[in-house]
Amino acid sequence: MITLQDIQDAASRLQGQVLDTPCVESRTLSEIVGAQVFLKFENLQFTASFKERGACNKLAQLTAEERARGVIAMSAGNHAQGVAYHAQRLGIRAVIVMPSYTPGVKVERTRGFGAEVVLHGSSLEEASQHAYALAEAQGLVFVHPYNDEAVAAGQGTLGLEMLTAVPNLDALVIAVGGGGLIAGVATAAKALRPGIEIIGVQTERFPAMVNAVKGTHHSQGTSTIAEGIAVGTPGTVTLEVVRRLVDDLVLVDEGDIEQAVLMLLEIEKTLVEGAGAAGLAALVRYPERFKGKRVGLVLCGGNIDPLLLAAIIERGMVRSGRLARIQVSARDVPGVLAAIAKTVADAGANIEEVHHQRAFTLLAAQNVEIELVLQARGKAHVQEVLEKLRAAGMEAVLR
Repeated sequence: MITLQDIQDAASRLQGQVLDTPCVESRTLSEIVGAQVFLKFENLQFTASFKERGACNKLAQLTAEERARGVIAMSAGNHAQGVAYHAQRLGIRAVIVMPSYTPGVKVERTRGFGAEVVLHGSSLEEASQHAYALAEAQGLVFVHPYNDEAVAAGQGTLGLEMLTAVPNLDALVIAVGGGGLIAGVATAAKALRPGIEIIGVQTERFPAMVNAVKGTHHSQGTSTIAEGIAVGTPGTVTLEVVRRLVDDLVLVDEGDIEQAVLMLLEIEKTLVEGAGAAGLAALVRYPERFKGKRVGLVLCGGNIDPLLLAAIIERGMVRSGRLARIQVSARDVPGVLAAIAKTVADAGANIEEVHHQRAFTLLAAQNVEIELVLQARGKAHVQEVLEKLRAAGMEAVLR
């Protein structure tokens, strides 16, 4: 089993090799969720993820013979970059097997660190099987992303740092995929502060650890915006630690994670991937669970696909009413579009898109249906725009 001494030894090995990232209070998020929230900015690591802690700790303990053989890992991205970066730094050959769905930004960065990238399979399990086959064929040392005591001990070093920065934390809320991060952090935190509460967070689409620990039978999906915790089977090493030390496991949905990514971007001006926002998603979804407590969250990664981020921002603007689609019906006469545009402008909103519809409508032939996408200040402002359009003699509804 992983021990506090293992994690303290890992911290010594990692000294000067990884960042002791900031762990600071977010006053705004604290006000929103009703708890005192402290954020551990692991997205500021060189590879933008906590994963390089475990990778570095594992590689630093390889024998000279193992280093000469080289290493192989399977990963959806962050573990891949951690292994590739520290292998390059230590002069070790690294082969990384990644599922074919892995975001391009993670693939290219992994290659940029000098690793040989092999894209194989549609899941971590398929990538893992291929990686084991390559390891046997080429004599490579397998570096598992979570089911490895050295890796989990490395991840646990951030728990030491959090409790050094904020010794009186009441709870730690940790994203859970295979369980390496929460196993390491729980081991460190419970040893230093036995009364601290450890809460794991999984996405509803990948509830493997929840099912394994609680005996539930939540169905598993095929994709999630939190691909960093999209793990179908928890590690045997980590599962035992979670059963022994983790107080509870909760589930969040895709919308919760999207909202949390956007909150961190807008409020903290920090970029996280889906898995990195899982902890905040849990606080937003279950505020009563954490009310009045001093809670530590790990922003565990910041490698998000730019197109996914753009979609999250746009969908968030729709949810908040800052982006709205309305339908206006009016007489199809010269100047009607100008009149609509002026009314919208006078209401203080901006038109982003305009679409005329004459043929595919149930309106009378002399009428026109115009669909507008508006930039507004919020839902109340959208209603104000609709009222002004109606006052101008037009039919206007929110779509």
